[in-house]
Amino acid sequence: METTRIKCLKIALVIVGLIFIFGLPLLMFFWPSGWTWLPRQYEYEQMIMVVYATLGAFLIYASNKPHEHRSLIWFTIISSYLHAAVMFAQAMLSPADHANLYGDIPGLFIIAIVLTILMSIQKRDSKNIN
Repeated sequence: METTRIKCLKIALVIVGLIFIFGLPLLMFFWPSGWTWLPRQYEYEQMIMVVYATLGAFLIYASNKPHEHRSLIWFTIISSYLHAAVMFAQAMLSPADHANLYGDIPGLFIIAIVLTILMSIQKRDSKNIN
């Protein structure tokens, strides 16, 4: 029997996956000051979008059986914390990028925190997974 906590993790993985696939490009387009860096580097932005879209697709795939994809989920968590921390330091040093303190930086921290909490719960409940 699947617990509510595992269902929440599965839902969160799908949501994060969709954010990485669709949300990131939309946010970069509609809110560039909070989701891009100055000066704009379109080639870099395209590479970031492709990498995150790929990660998003794999997170959606992992949502079916998260207990079998723990390393991918933990990679997402740890890389999100580290990516956000580096961006935070860079934004603090560059006044032109202060808007990122309200956009992509907290976005990555929130994703990392939510997945950390759900993975911690999932670890305790893993005995209940079919």
